[in-house]
Amino acid sequence: MRTVLDWLLTIAAAVAVVLVFEAEVAKPYRVPSASMEPTLHCARPADGCEARFSDRVIACEVCYRFGSPHRGQIVVFHAPPEAGRRCAPGGGGTFVKRLIGLPGDTVHEDENAFIWIDGSRLAEPYVAADARQSDSHRGQTWQVPPGHYFFLGDNRGGSCDSRIWGSVPRSNLIGPVLVRYWPPTRAGFDLP
Repeated sequence: MRTVLDWLLTIAAAVAVVLVFEAEVAKPYRVPSASMEPTLHCARPADGCEARFSDRVIACEVCYRFGSPHRGQIVVFHAPPEAGRRCAPGGGGTFVKRLIGLPGDTVHEDENAFIWIDGSRLAEPYVAADARQSDSHRGQTWQVPPGHYFFLGDNRGGSCDSRIWGSVPRSNLIGPVLVRYWPPTRAGFDLP
């Protein structure tokens, strides 16, 4: 009887640790669209998706309590209402995109679909040349308001992002993506 009780207590403690970890520290998310291809895959037959399975990632929910968001991070966030109206009819939901513009930045997309921040061209090795070719926001400029962040998908021609629905308030940020854990062949911390 004592052994059974020890096992039950051990299992209960393990379940409690996992639930607290998921609720307060990190949560899993599925990549639902082609906006981050080829960095993060979504599953075919959805339009523009390259993989058989959607990538699944873990976002650190406590990271922004201890530090500020950084340009270039892949971030999970609650999309603003305008994103739901313009990109995902029926609701904005949770998005996964790359943080490009910080509060106060001027973001400009030139005629060749390269991004400039406050007059300096942003190095973006994660954006494929063909993703730039299909981009339709050339020549536009956006100002990021204080306390807000500007997000773009790596698949620029197939991403409904801040260029369409505006910047995201800090309070909507869930956290940076730490790891890709599914499918096993793509698991790792090697996110560009």
